[in-house]
Amino acid sequence: MAFTGVAEKNIVFTDGDLIKYNLQPSQFLSGFLMELLEREDSARSVVYTFPHLTIQEFVAALAQFLTVDPGNIVKLLSEAHSTTDGRFEVFLRFVAGISSPRTAWILEEFLGKFPHQTICRVIDWVKEEVKRRAGNTESEADKRSLLNTLHYLFESQNPALAQQTLGSVETLSFCGLGLTPIDCAVLSHVIRPCDTIKHLDLGSCGIQCEGLQRLGPVLHKCQGLGLGFNKDLGDSGVKLVSDTLRNPHCKIQRLWLYSVGLTDSGAEDLASALITNHTVTELNLSGNKLGDSGVKLVSDVLRNPDCKIQRLGLGSVGLTESGAEDLVSALSTNTSLTWLNLMGNSLTDRCVPALRRLILTLPSLEQIWLQENKFSADGQNQLKSLQGTRRGLSVVV
Repeated sequence: MAFTGVAEKNIVFTDGDLIKYNLQPSQFLSGFLMELLEREDSARSVVYTFPHLTIQEFVAALAQFLTVDPGNIVKLLSEAHSTTDGRFEVFLRFVAGISSPRTAWILEEFLGKFPHQTICRVIDWVKEEVKRRAGNTESEADKRSLLNTLHYLFESQNPALAQQTLGSVETLSFCGLGLTPIDCAVLSHVIRPCDTIKHLDLGSCGIQCEGLQRLGPVLHKCQGLGLGFNKDLGDSGVKLVSDTLRNPHCKIQRLWLYSVGLTDSGAEDLASALITNHTVTELNLSGNKLGDSGVKLVSDVLRNPDCKIQRLGLGSVGLTESGAEDLVSALSTNTSLTWLNLMGNSLTDRCVPALRRLILTLPSLEQIWLQENKFSADGQNQLKSLQGTRRGLSVVV
């Protein structure tokens, strides 16, 4: 009855429903159902409801383990998971949770042994569903579906299962999908036992500090970490990333922090972490309010002879002539940078000599973006004239 109610979005049951499912009002039943007096015209009748929808969903899940012959439970789970209106989400999480040996053991003390076959089928279904969904995250619906299956994996409280199901997955992308702190905790739990996930893309997920804090224990495991367009992270959120970069086991090579609300104040801690970190080769800080003072801190990182940054994004950061001079000075001794984005800043013709010097004397530089600045036509031409002066060099103005 509870399951049918979940399936049909029904939370109110009648005496007819009790008769249909061979239930009779009793003290035991009153522990699960509340009696309500319903008035229609002049007639009165008693109806029944669970104290909360969550209790109904739990009972519906529990019922799957109390049937001697569960039938095609895999079909039931697959059909429930394919429903897009969310009515089965909590039900399926409960099913996965009850399949956990720890949970099952507690419940079996009161309800008797659960069918081993049912538990195995649920675990196998979770495993196959995660594997199937992990390879397809193109649409928002696909990402939501994968996230739901990871919730099932979390509820199963089975690290070995997480390792088996995600063992061949190299990329997890939830870009554009809103993530709550609980979602972040789930991601942290399932990533923790896995060593294969190289790229985690959480751009435009609305993540705030609390969510990032939940992810903190696993961020160092990723080679690529995308956090762009999470504007509420701010300096305090980036500080959590800085702590990750200081981790001696940090593997992060590509770090995307564009438009995360970073200021020159937060950049100080980030720069300090980057000076001691020797894994980051790509850093995108575009779209943040760094200003010249923030860029100066980044320049100090580039002066470090151990710096390995090859690609640097500083587009639309409020850079002016003063900050550009610091950047050019720092890069005069740099040997790793190959790609530099300075578009969308406030660079004028006064910066052209320094930029020309940078382009001509930095042998590793392959591409520099300078569009949407404040150069005159003559300044643009002076910069464009350097195009092709070195094999493979691209100057985009």
